[in-house]
Amino acid sequence: MVRGIELILKGRDPRDAWAFAQRICGVCTLVHGIASVRAVEDALKYEIPANAQLIRNLMIAAQYVHDHVMHFYHLHALDWVDVVSALKADPAATSQLAQSISSWPKSSPGYFADTQKKIKDFVETGQLGIFANGFWGNPGYKLPPEANLMAVAHYLEALVWQREVVQIHTIFGGKNPHPNFLVGGAPSPISIDATASAGVAGTALNVTGLGQIKSIIQKMMTFVDQVYVPDTLAIASFYKDWFERGEGVGNFMTFGDFPEKGMGDPSTWMIPSGVILNRDLSTIHPVDMNNPDEIQEFVAHSWYDYGGGKKSGLHPYDGETTFNYSGPKPPYDQLNVEESYSWLKSPRWKGHVMEVGPLARVLMLYAKGHEPTKALADMALGKLGVPLTAMFSTLGRTAARTLESKIIGDQMMIWLDNLIANIKAGDLAVHNPAKWDPKTWPKEARGVGFMEAPRGALAHWIVIKDGKIDNYQAVVPSTWNAGPRDADGKPGPYEAALMDRHTLFDPRQPLEIQRTIHSFDPCIACAVHVVDPDGEELVQIKVS
Repeated sequence: MVRGIELILKGRDPRDAWAFAQRICGVCTLVHGIASVRAVEDALKYEIPANAQLIRNLMIAAQYVHDHVMHFYHLHALDWVDVVSALKADPAATSQLAQSISSWPKSSPGYFADTQKKIKDFVETGQLGIFANGFWGNPGYKLPPEANLMAVAHYLEALVWQREVVQIHTIFGGKNPHPNFLVGGAPSPISIDATASAGVAGTALNVTGLGQIKSIIQKMMTFVDQVYVPDTLAIASFYKDWFERGEGVGNFMTFGDFPEKGMGDPSTWMIPSGVILNRDLSTIHPVDMNNPDEIQEFVAHSWYDYGGGKKSGLHPYDGETTFNYSGPKPPYDQLNVEESYSWLKSPRWKGHVMEVGPLARVLMLYAKGHEPTKALADMALGKLGVPLTAMFSTLGRTAARTLESKIIGDQMMIWLDNLIANIKAGDLAVHNPAKWDPKTWPKEARGVGFMEAPRGALAHWIVIKDGKIDNYQAVVPSTWNAGPRDADGKPGPYEAALMDRHTLFDPRQPLEIQRTIHSFDPCIACAVHVVDPDGEELVQIKVS
């Protein structure tokens, strides 16, 4: 996609950048806002209060769990679940299956019979609606009808579930999508008046709001524990061959996130920073995001130009967003990989192609000896009867997303308890006003704001001159994963993963391609077109 927001931000007040940058994506809402305010805070050496950090952690964590559940059921599960097959299921047998894997209360034969009727009504009208674009009947589907019916029921339940989860953002940030943020803290004033209903106190965070958040977290994690995790294990058990496909590059990177004492103390981050090369979990390489020799973006096969030439690499502080075409016609009239074929750049760490995302984070936590991660991963792999190396795969990414939903979601109650304890102790601070006045800023400053977005390592680099934005560059997770080949011809993780043991039952129903690409949770476009070697379109895969 055209990275026009970077150009729009030039010359603006850095404190306003988050409101623009957050619109880079509407699916992974919140994350660009967090990265943006952190970039400005890093540039100005701007510390934020402990309460603000806890509020941000809770908002980010809520986004994780919401995003991962929605991805599994509404963007990825139908790569494994044949909806039409559910019409053949026995509701009583489906009930037995559901009760054998979970204590989730919605599992009676009558409940599944009602769900089956809804599907039947869709099919008989000839308007499958949300299920219209599936490759139903493809021989790549392996679930029995009863498992398909159970999964579709949970698909529909997740649509209702997600509406409540987003309330965490509306309580802390006023709205969702794109909640409000504030450089130097959080836009959530705290009130000790539990009864106020008007004025400043009426819009502040009080004991009522905190109690609501606690209830939402409990309900959210009940669904994760009793539906999401069991469904992942159940579905994966029928597709163990996908633990051997789609690995890709074998290199993984995290920037780190969820600090206890601010971004300046990496020892307190729940998710550590580092690089794993060639599957070697015994050695974690450090990442310096300010080092121009470590992180660079290349445009050898992108529709951009660099002043130093197409083969040069630039650190984001010196990054350029300059197009290499003129006139109204877009340049994507060819897909020759020897030329430019993407709006994405090709980021590299010390020249290495890196995969980012849930798999990178789970591997990093596992390698660092994080006990909850090790226990959960070992349990899941043990139930499935596969080794740790099975995680290096298409299905490994999907499993990692489920595991970290449980790991991060369980931490939310701890952060909420810490926030409540601070308030009870009289600490109501959510914003540090010390550096709000631009007159106190240096003439020139630069900083990087980073976080672990649900889709992977995200960072925004900012250069501030005379109180205004002089340069702004965002390197997002899907740039790392979906970027085109670099000047040396090395493919990005998407391309590399598709080169790994993918045989299509039917080229006009590229189910296998969808499985691997969706395992990364793409955040780049509304549609993908599949063409044959002669450039003839075979199918359009709509992802919305």
